Amino acid sequence: MLEDEPEAAQVLEAARSTMRYAVRQTAMRGPPLEQGDALIDYLTMTMAHEPRELFRVLYLDARLWLIRDEMLGMGTIREAPAYPREIFRRAFELKAAAMILVHSHPSGDPRPSKADLDLTRRLMAIAAEVDVPIKDHLVVTRSGWLSFKAEGLL
Repeated sequence: MLEDEPEAAQVLEAARSTMRYAVRQTAMRGPPLEQGDALIDYLTMTMAHEPRELFRVLYLDARLWLIRDEMLGMGTIREAPAYPREIFRRAFELKAAAMILVHSHPSGDPRPSKADLDLTRRLMAIAAEVDVPIKDHLVVTRSGWLSFKAEGLL
């Protein structure tokens, strides 16, 4: 029986990879902000069940279509590093016109912490100065998600 376990694990990982690809393709058929549930499904599948907090940025072009989805921070169960210099350096390299910030909360509680709010305010101020607006900041968990924009936090 133990001989079959590696093969079963490979089959499950292949199925998961295929699902992740299909969900990403659906989510990226248009501007991410217009994809609603498809974008949330993609983000949930790719980061909500990780045991540590992740921070990523969706870089958008002038039409608000995705240029690049990049993981910029992998942290602990309570925080992930997010460095403004790196976030905006990458935006300039990609010639991004806007961004969507995304991070996970392994706790399952999508409510932003004080540190989340402080970081978002700091990034918003920089974004205004360099004309690369932040369109939303999403917190994704295994039990739900939160949009800073919908909550009036942007």
